[in-house]
Amino acid sequence: MEGDDCEFRYGDGTNEAQDNDFPTVERSRLQEMLSLLGLEMYQVQKLSLQDSLQISFDSMKNWAPQVPKDLPWNFLRKLQALNADARNTTMVLDVLPDARPVEKESQMEEEIIYWDPADDLAADIYSFSELPTPDTPVNPLDLLCALLISSDSFLQQEIVLKMALCQFALPLVLPDSENHYHTFLLWAMRGIVRTWWSQPPRGVGSFREDSVVLSRAPAFAFVRMDVSSNSKSQLLNAVLSPGHRQWDCFWHRDLNLGTNAREISDGLVEISWFFPSGREDLDIFPEPVTFLNLRGDIGSHWLQFKLLTEISSAVFILTDNISKKEYKLLYSMKESTTKYYFILSPYRGKRNTNLRFLNKLIPVLKIDHSHVLVKVSSTDSDSFVKRIRAIVGNVLRAPCRRVSVEDMAHAARKLGLKVDEDCEECQKAKDRMERITRKIKDSDAYRRDELRLQGDPWRKAAQVEKEFCQLQWAVDPPEKHRAELRRRLLELRMQQNSHDPSSGVQEFISGISSPSLSEKQYFLRWMEWGLARVAQPRLRQPPETLLTLRPKHGGATDLGEPLWPEPLGVEHFLREMGQFYEAESCLVEAGRLPAGQRRFAHFPGLASELLLTGLPLELIDGSTLSMPVRWVTGLLKELHVRLERRSRLVVLSALGVPGTGKSTLLNTMFGLRFATGKSCSPRGAFMQLITVAEGFSQDLGCDHILVIDSGGLIGGALTSAGDRFELEASLATLLMGLSNVTVISLAETKDIPAAILHAFLRLEKTGHMPNYQFVYQNLHDVSVPGPRPRDKRQLLDPPGDLSRAAAQMEKQSDGFRALAGLAFCDPEKQHIWHIPGLWHGAPPMAAVSLAYSEAIFELKRCLLENIRNGLSNQNKNIQQLIELVRRL
Repeated sequence: MEGDDCEFRYGDGTNEAQDNDFPTVERSRLQEMLSLLGLEMYQVQKLSLQDSLQISFDSMKNWAPQVPKDLPWNFLRKLQALNADARNTTMVLDVLPDARPVEKESQMEEEIIYWDPADDLAADIYSFSELPTPDTPVNPLDLLCALLISSDSFLQQEIVLKMALCQFALPLVLPDSENHYHTFLLWAMRGIVRTWWSQPPRGVGSFREDSVVLSRAPAFAFVRMDVSSNSKSQLLNAVLSPGHRQWDCFWHRDLNLGTNAREISDGLVEISWFFPSGREDLDIFPEPVTFLNLRGDIGSHWLQFKLLTEISSAVFILTDNISKKEYKLLYSMKESTTKYYFILSPYRGKRNTNLRFLNKLIPVLKIDHSHVLVKVSSTDSDSFVKRIRAIVGNVLRAPCRRVSVEDMAHAARKLGLKVDEDCEECQKAKDRMERITRKIKDSDAYRRDELRLQGDPWRKAAQVEKEFCQLQWAVDPPEKHRAELRRRLLELRMQQNSHDPSSGVQEFISGISSPSLSEKQYFLRWMEWGLARVAQPRLRQPPETLLTLRPKHGGATDLGEPLWPEPLGVEHFLREMGQFYEAESCLVEAGRLPAGQRRFAHFPGLASELLLTGLPLELIDGSTLSMPVRWVTGLLKELHVRLERRSRLVVLSALGVPGTGKSTLLNTMFGLRFATGKSCSPRGAFMQLITVAEGFSQDLGCDHILVIDSGGLIGGALTSAGDRFELEASLATLLMGLSNVTVISLAETKDIPAAILHAFLRLEKTGHMPNYQFVYQNLHDVSVPGPRPRDKRQLLDPPGDLSRAAAQMEKQSDGFRALAGLAFCDPEKQHIWHIPGLWHGAPPMAAVSLAYSEAIFELKRCLLENIRNGLSNQNKNIQQLIELVRRL
């Protein structure tokens, strides 16, 4: 190909315009790449997060892409599962649909063409070449750029978040090779939060948690000028890797398909960070450090290079040649205060020419000979990496520029780059969030003054309703006591109904009532982050001190006492809406309020729309540990109306003590958004809806899967008596009774909570036995093997005193029976799973373990297979679920 203006030609030499099957207007490389990957249809109506999370037939297969159009979906599914191999775009050709890549390994190798850097006739890996054909592998960076261009803001955000968990370098500036209208991805990074060890010069060190968008750190950029024999990405990976373990954070030429020509991703700027862990053997630098990598030559991507010089403390320029053109480019940076370092391979270039231009640049860029490094094939790599680290360390010790991603976005705007967050809907949603959060000075005071229906009024009403419900099952309940409870409940509900929603709640309702779906979603995300920053919990103790409430002197536990400080979140605003609806509905039912005077009847409809957009909604109130039945059933009724004919449900629940990894497991398995963490997550049980693709719903036997995370409801207390235990057991029975499938998440071989044992015995008497999967999660060491088959019965045989206590509380006449003896616990039927450790390495620089990802996929496949084969008890529609909620 000769220059940028020549006509595109296919491998057979046929001119595109001469083929009647193609339009006469020549398409750009971007359009060709989108067409090749099957993403053209998403240029107007962008691919959404909900689209990517649908359950389909492919969700049950570990399938390999066979054509380029498979690549985006394969990448998304692997990334959702936090699979470290997600960036591998190898295609397996001419195989059966269910065949796996390993079966065609030899054929796969034949399809890949490797570039030999020693071959003078080989194509420059940085230059454009002929576009890939359907049987040519696609460069992973091209796939990433094409997918981001085709995705809406919320799928972009999910992609970047999952990439961060996999410790992949993240896209910071997304190039537009067609219009040169590049996009700075600020919004896409908003959800990334990191924890690292912070050691002040004087004082005691501690862990600090913050958003990567807001925290400031020195930045170091690595760029290429013209041609370089040294790989920037490999060098960056070596700098970031502790010891001799190589982390492939940045994709490079020595990885599979790393040598395939980039078609649309030149101009991409990537970002990654180093975060200290507090361990001397792992901490390369004493503080967080940002690293930036520009793909392509700075001469062709001057705008991106200018941005990097304005935000970086130092820029490392890799090149073999410094010509007059490059000299002029660098001379224009003479006003810059950034430090510049050159990494040369003089044996590949024109040595004398390089030295002549370097001598001219020394006074211009204010550098000296220590800023010029030489790396040739004989250079010791470890020593060279240590030298780069030493340079970075010296810059850190001196006064230097520290920037956040937000600061970078400000600089990008000044240079004319588009910032994704600057769209009107996003900014309107942000303004609304700020009108709410600026009034929050103290979380407790805000809840008391603005969320008035919660706290004591709701707690008292919940207690009265519980007593009233218990009377329904009494043999001969005294009518006088029943009337007294009814009177007290109506008084409490009238008291609640006398209030109007506060200004903050009204603003929140306006935000979720927006006719624009995007603005509504932007608002909810802004609220999550805004509340997280202004309403941090006051108490941050080790989780083991927070999970269990000890009985008070009389043996009873105060049900109003919190398990741990609950952070203010979106669920509190929705909880307030639920209480307005509950109070009004109670008064209408009692004839105290005409139905025509209802003000809050539309609230369940608003909440159901949020559930359909992927927001987890509270099923069991984390404050009172009770279910607002009218609110939940009203919400499900509205959901039934909106889903119309597609309302067949399977309910999947996950139970376990907080800290056993159940929320992370669900998020990894299905791409959900349940809160994770031990001491700052909401306490209530939350539900999230997953859509089954229409083409697969008939085969699977349901249209949606409702996933319930028990959150912090099960405290794991070893006590087998008292109100707290009885409450936990009742809630466990409720969640398991609603479920078709229940996953029990365990952290130790003998930690099945007594409340769950209690629920097992209750449900066995009713005949409702969901499909149970016991998941033993290794929370510490990835290398620890799973339990041997002979250990399985011991795993499901809880301590005898707990089993006896549970049986005694259920008044079992035959006394003790081990849990492993129950009908659903046949150790030979794969009810027991061992999940390896989540992390590969030591956080915060650890990536998710490949073994963890693969084990979660196998568990997911088994769950879906059980649902399809009808082993998950009888599937239900939403109407039946509503009746079951009322009954339970």
